Amino acid sequence: MWETIAFVMIGLAVGFGALLARPALYARSRALPVGTALVSAVLAGKLTHYVMDGHAPAVQLAVSGVVAVLLVSVPARPDLAPRRRGGRHRHA
Repeated sequence: MWETIAFVMIGLAVGFGALLARPALYARSRALPVGTALVSAVLAGKLTHYVMDGHAPAVQLAVSGVVAVLLVSVPARPDLAPRRRGGRHRHA
C-alpha cells in the first residue's frame, strides 16, 4: 500500500517539477504533464512491483521516477514556446 502512495507522490513531483522548470513547453494544458507523469509513475511502479514480486522497493521507486521523467516530455510542445530574443540561431 505504501508503494502506491510513493508512486503517486513521485508522479506529482515530476509533473509539477516539469511545469516549474519549463512552463513554456506546456502552454496549452497545465494538467496534461501532471496527469501524464502521475499515470506513468503509478503504472511503471505497479508493473515493476509485479515483475520483481515485491522485492527491492528502492529499485521500484527508481524505475517509477525514471519512467515518469521520460514520459512527461511526450506532451511538451517546443514549437509553441515563445521565441528567444536576440536573433541568435543555432546552425547545424
